Amino acid sequence: MTAEAVIAEMTSSSLPDWVFPPPQGFAAEDLDHLPDLPAHTELIDGSLVFVAPQRDFHSLVLYRLHVELDRFAPADHKVRQEMSVKLGPRQRPEPDLIVLAPGTFTGSEVTYFDAADVVLAVEVISPESALRDTKRKPVLYAEAGIPHFWLVEETQGKATVVVHELSPTTRSYVVTGIHHDRLKLSVPFPIDFDVATLYEP
Repeated sequence: MTAEAVIAEMTSSSLPDWVFPPPQGFAAEDLDHLPDLPAHTELIDGSLVFVAPQRDFHSLVLYRLHVELDRFAPADHKVRQEMSVKLGPRQRPEPDLIVLAPGTFTGSEVTYFDAADVVLAVEVISPESALRDTKRKPVLYAEAGIPHFWLVEETQGKATVVVHELSPTTRSYVVTGIHHDRLKLSVPFPIDFDVATLYEP
């Protein structure tokens, strides 16, 4: 059976409501109420974005970077993995990692955090999301005022961490370092580890 034939057999009643977006697009709060959404669905510019299966590089780097951030983050900061962040009425992306500011409310019922809660957002680039991770999401994070952004990319089978800091004048990110071997920073808190250990297959 062709794809056209399968679609022809479907009726609107057999499809979930989110297949048919409202004319103005979805709102950030809609992610909490749309039934049967695939895991890790994001909202960017009012449109639902679905995540493809992740590669070994992405999975391993994400795990090891989470461990390093937990190790170095001050006790009053919290590290969260794959939690969405509300940046605006129609923006609710899901960074791979975030570090939360002191005093941020957390609990089992929390489904997202506000941009003001986030001091660092991290994206580990995947082939299918490379354009979003390197172009659209950094702009959204900067406009929402998240002060620090890291982009982790694969370079010749190894991890590279590109560190960005928010310019208060332009409200955009400035690259402050490209780290292939060692990541040693004083902001958003002191951190020092070997980047090469993030991916050792």
